[in-house]
Order: sequence, then C-alpha cells, then structure tokens
Amino acid sequence: MRDQYIAQIDEVLVSMADLVGKSISLATYALLEDDLAAAEQVIAGDLPIDELNSEVEEMASRIVALQAPVATDLRLVMGAIRIAGSLERMGDLAVHVAKQVRLRYPNPSIPAELKETFEKMGHAASRIVEQTAEVISSRNTSLADDMKIFDDTLDDLHRELFTVVLSDNWTHGVEAAIDVTLLSRFYERFGDHAVSVARRVIHIVTGEPYAR
Repeated sequence: MRDQYIAQIDEVLVSMADLVGKSISLATYALLEDDLAAAEQVIAGDLPIDELNSEVEEMASRIVALQAPVATDLRLVMGAIRIAGSLERMGDLAVHVAKQVRLRYPNPSIPAELKETFEKMGHAASRIVEQTAEVISSRNTSLADDMKIFDDTLDDLHRELFTVVLSDNWTHGVEAAIDVTLLSRFYERFGDHAVSVARRVIHIVTGEPYAR
C-alpha cells in the first residue's frame, strides 16, 4: 500500500512538471511572437496545474491519516506537498508572462532587440523544468547540479536585462523598462522554484536539512 501511494504521488508530481513545461514553452512563444491565442491558452491551462496541486495535498493527507508515516516516508509526504506548491507557483509565473502578452497586445511586449535574450531565458526555463520532472521521477540527486547550470543562466540573463534597461542607451521609455524587468523576474523566479524542488528531493532521499 505504501509503495502504491508513493508511486501515485510521484506520477501526479511528474504530470504537474510536464504541464508546467508546456506552459512556460507556450508562454515564451506567445511573448516572442506576440501571439494572443497562445497567451490565452497558457492562462486557461493553469487550472489543471492547480487541480493537481490540490490532488497532491489530498493524497498526502490520506497517507498521513491511514499510514502514519515516519522517517523517509514522512519526509516524502511533507516534501511532496512543498514540491507541488513550487510547481504550482512555476505555473503561475508562466501565466504572468502570458498575461503580460495579453496586456500589451496588439503591441509587442518586449523590444525587438531583446527577443534573443528572452528566447534564451525561455530555453533555460524549459530545460530546467525537464530536469525537474526527471529528478522527481528518478530521485537522481546528481541532476541537481545540471539544474543549477540552467538556474545560473537565468540569473545571468536577468542581471543582463536589468543592466540594459538602466543604461543610458535605453530608448524605449519607463513603461517598457518595467515590462522587461518584470518579465525577466518571472523567468528568474521560475528557475529558483525548480532548484527548490531539487533541494526538496535531496532532503527526501538523504535526510539532509533542506538548504534554502
């Protein structure tokens, strides 16, 4: 029974990660192509992610009530709740990107010269959530190092964009500067939550204190 419950939770978490991956990929496409239909699809697609988050919470509560887990099992149950919460927030961040596209449509959300940078951010975000699903399903804690590489990329690009909008060469005005900074922040936070998931998995597997 215990293994069955654990397998069910892992399956739901991986499904969440897969949906989040599709969401951030589509949100990036909407951002780069100024595609309102794609943005609306991302926004509508957030509900299934929220529902899976609630499902994990319900399953965890059921395990606690029926199985009285201890040690590794207890870490897994409590960790699953927090992992689901991080994945749900990653989905929300993809929605924030999509809503920015909807807000500015039919005008572009970002200046043309920054599209390449945001394309790189979108790629890094998509790769890090792929690794997130793999870490959850395999419990391979060594993958956390690979995730850190993509998170560092997102951090570096975020700092790069922040420098661009504050430079004397910025000609797009205050509103565009705010938009770019917010969008960049959404991707940067997306990576942070993915790393948080990896750290939770390490805690579940090793019992080492969760490192923030």
